[in-house]
Amino acid sequence: MNPRKTHTVVDSPYGPLTLVATDGTLSSLYMTDQRHRPPEETFGDRDDDGPFPEADHQLKAYFAGELTEFTLELDLQGTEFQRSVWRRLLRIPYGETRSYGELAEALGSPGASRAVGLANGKNPIGIIVPCHRVVGSDGSLTGYGGGLDRKRRLLDFERGTALF
Repeated sequence: MNPRKTHTVVDSPYGPLTLVATDGTLSSLYMTDQRHRPPEETFGDRDDDGPFPEADHQLKAYFAGELTEFTLELDLQGTEFQRSVWRRLLRIPYGETRSYGELAEALGSPGASRAVGLANGKNPIGIIVPCHRVVGSDGSLTGYGGGLDRKRRLLDFERGTALF
């Protein structure tokens, strides 16, 4: 049986965010012009109910500076390695960063920083699974599916150095 997909679009300080649920569980959050964003027709029917009101509520609280950790049920769809990277991203505290190498080390694969970077770039649930918190080994901002400007703005926001 094919999984049922539905979607909605919510506003954010970063532009519209498309939320996608698979069988009622949040499985994607895409920004406009995001790298690796699938075609719209794969998002399923528009449905503003399901898991979306709670996701929208938590996103609004996050952008208002009132929420630092999301408590949504997520359906992380990817390879086992990708899912292990994404679960590790969820452990990076709000306002902090980790390097690709540090993530690889934490996963028990110190030589896999490039693979970690590739998995990070394929994260299907941006912002909520905070791939924006991963930086180069020297602290520099490196690739981000939503664009480096959004990554910089998200990090500045979390560090309290920028306001919307």
